[in-house]
Amino acid sequence: MPGLITLGIAIAIAAVVALFLHFKNGRFASADSSAEDDLLSAGDLGADLGERATLVQFSSSFCAPCRATKIVLAQVVELVPGIATVEIDAESNLDLVRKLDILRTPTVLILDERGRIASRASGAPTKEQVLAALDAVIAGEIDSSS
Repeated sequence: MPGLITLGIAIAIAAVVALFLHFKNGRFASADSSAEDDLLSAGDLGADLGERATLVQFSSSFCAPCRATKIVLAQVVELVPGIATVEIDAESNLDLVRKLDILRTPTVLILDERGRIASRASGAPTKEQVLAALDAVIAGEIDSSS
């Protein structure tokens, strides 16, 4: 009987953790960008910044959600003028991954027009999530100047 109770508790904990991760997956959160380390240049990214914002995706070769995220970001770039997208191979850019505290792929960063990280999401965001977060950054609702 104690074994069944332990098993039940373990299953309940696993279910709560799974629900939390599912809820958090792909959701954008404002980045704490008070440090100059959160300012990324075209040299850091290996590509030009967008006029209004830049979507930066950290991917890895074995990541299936990364492929779907790349498609979503490409769709967003087609819809919103002045936006650039950059895909960075996490495995080949470990210094940048460590600097930016990238813990999983895909991770998507939204940079403002100056290259400051304004928002980030871990996991595969939907097109609607990207558009809403991008709109907040462009509209200045997310203060990335601090």
